[in-house]
Amino acid sequence: MTGMVSTEKMPPGTPINAYAQVQLQEVLKKIRERTATYKERLKDPVLSSPEVSPTASPKKEAPPPPPKEEEKKEVKKEEAAVPEEEHYCDMLCCKFKRRPFKEYLKKLKLPQSMDPLTDRFYVTWLFFVTLAYNWNCWLIPMRCMFPVQTTTNLVYWVTMDVLCDLCYLCDLLIFQPRLQFVRGGDIITDREDMRKYYWTTVKFRFDVFSILPFDLLYTMFGFRPVFRANRCMKHLTFFEFNDRLESLMSKAYIYRVIRTTGYLMFILHVNACLYYWASTYEGIGSTKWTYDGDGNMYLRSYYFSVRTLITIGGLPEPVTTFEIVFQLLDYFSGVFVFSSLIGQMRDVIGSATSGQNYFRTCMDNTVSYMNINSIPKVVQNRVKTWYEYTWQSQGMLDESELLEKMPGKMQLAVAIDVNYAIVSKVDLFKGCDSQMICDMLLRLKSIVYLPGDYVCRKGEIGREMYIIKQGEVQVLGGPDGTKVLVTLKAGAVFGEISLLAAGGGNRRTANVVAHGFANLFILDKKDLSEIMVHYPESERLLRKKGKVLLRQKGKPAGPPEPAKGFALLEKKYEETPKMFKALLGGKGRSGLAMLIKMKREQEAQRKEREEKERKEREEREQKEKEEKEQKEKEQKEKEEKAALQTKLEEDAAQVPEDDAQVEPDMKGQSSSPQKSPLLRGITNESLIITMSPSTTIGEGEILTVEVKVKPQD
Repeated sequence: MTGMVSTEKMPPGTPINAYAQVQLQEVLKKIRERTATYKERLKDPVLSSPEVSPTASPKKEAPPPPPKEEEKKEVKKEEAAVPEEEHYCDMLCCKFKRRPFKEYLKKLKLPQSMDPLTDRFYVTWLFFVTLAYNWNCWLIPMRCMFPVQTTTNLVYWVTMDVLCDLCYLCDLLIFQPRLQFVRGGDIITDREDMRKYYWTTVKFRFDVFSILPFDLLYTMFGFRPVFRANRCMKHLTFFEFNDRLESLMSKAYIYRVIRTTGYLMFILHVNACLYYWASTYEGIGSTKWTYDGDGNMYLRSYYFSVRTLITIGGLPEPVTTFEIVFQLLDYFSGVFVFSSLIGQMRDVIGSATSGQNYFRTCMDNTVSYMNINSIPKVVQNRVKTWYEYTWQSQGMLDESELLEKMPGKMQLAVAIDVNYAIVSKVDLFKGCDSQMICDMLLRLKSIVYLPGDYVCRKGEIGREMYIIKQGEVQVLGGPDGTKVLVTLKAGAVFGEISLLAAGGGNRRTANVVAHGFANLFILDKKDLSEIMVHYPESERLLRKKGKVLLRQKGKPAGPPEPAKGFALLEKKYEETPKMFKALLGGKGRSGLAMLIKMKREQEAQRKEREEKERKEREEREQKEKEEKEQKEKEQKEKEEKAALQTKLEEDAAQVPEDDAQVEPDMKGQSSSPQKSPLLRGITNESLIITMSPSTTIGEGEILTVEVKVKPQD
């Protein structure tokens, strides 16, 4: 069957359909692909899988067609639609196209809702509101105490006041009612709900009070800035801007230092205004303590405020009671306020350098430990270099300490943004499930190697796979192991053969040395096995790639290492032929290795069963033997007891009835004889009692009683 239908063998005039030709070619192409797939599965059974490939998500049903009336309306709208006019701008001799003004208005249109935590547009607006707030806080006290507001510049002051009031009013009516909030775990974005929620907050009350038009009292009492003092009540917006700005800045401690310095300068500013008011109240130049009217009145007052609140000293002594009380209040406020500000400044600077202090502490402890244990200077210098490079390159010593404080989903999101681009480009993982790669990102460990460090050595057991994140490594080989075979750069993978290959392929095949500083990702074999359990398709793909790599690279070649020491006494066996290795290394129940294994297991079970039966039989025989010996012993004791009893009876029949009789004890011990009455006659017979050891072992002694008759002369 050919890929294309030949047109040369067709009779002339035969019609040819081009569409049919293309379709036939597509069918032939698919048949060939399927045939190649089945051939590959027959060659490598590992690839065949009974799993069903995931099906595509069901398509959503198309919405029903609109009714005829709506279709007519749409047709009318299309007809009525007029193409937009092209807008051109003439500048000098050039004419170029520009966007219409409506598009600019669309971009400036406010969103229906804004996230107060992440919306940059809202933070920008807070910046302008903060400027208006600072204008009021700094200049209202100054305009009240110093004669800076005059009839000649009143227009400018009023203009700036109106602009600040417009900022306050827009924030109250437009921006604050559009802020999202959380209720019961849900983010509320409804316009009506957001507006009602804002009306119930304390911030709304302060905002309303800060915009109340006490300026209308200008018509009755004149242009006195004190009527605008309520504008300083919008402090919640000022603090909110500080929090949002710190969350957006990479080095927030810089802004904290600036803000604390601003607090200090504002307190000195307010005290300078109060000092000028006190001088005016006492009379300009009336005493040495008051302002004498020479020079710039604000600078002189500010200088007095600095020396008073910071308690520098060297000021003129107060004269009147009012001056003494004012000076005492300044001293007390300076002690408490400035001590708190100095403590806050210390905390800000300490938090800014906390990471550096932690790094120095760890390094000092390590150096102290090495000095105590007399570590060589060469090793100490390498340890110090590692500390310095790791801190400069990633800003911390261990990245996992930072990620451990986050939830699992956030850890995955951070790992994807940082490392997914590197791992996804690795050829070994191409074609694998993307979710498997995401799970693998959480198991990767980042390690920094110094120039000349051995990442792995030839012949050692391989339990990790390495992915180069940054830097270069060199693969060494040759007879002396110093020849550079290849240089691997960022994104390369090595050590995958030891991790994926089975059947003796878990030893390193080459030496790998860091060429310069190298930052590597390490994936442990145990972690990869735990991940691949949930992704069988990806596991089969990785296994196949491991076999291909093992066939391509093969076993490391080179002369065998000479035997040393006790290895010379060991007997060397010839290498097992490849055919027997294949048989012994086969997998599955039909392989020879499985049969041998089953045979050995059966033999071990049989031996264990025979050993158990033998022990039971011996125990039973020993028990029967002991019982038999016990019975024989009892029988023998009974016979001896009966014989002794018979002999005693015979002896008792020969002696008089009043002779003493001895009865042996049933337990083998002799009992004390009974006392017999004294003999009243004379006889030629005598009673002889003897004790002799028994001839049988274990029976003790034998009591013998004899009656002997003396011969008469």
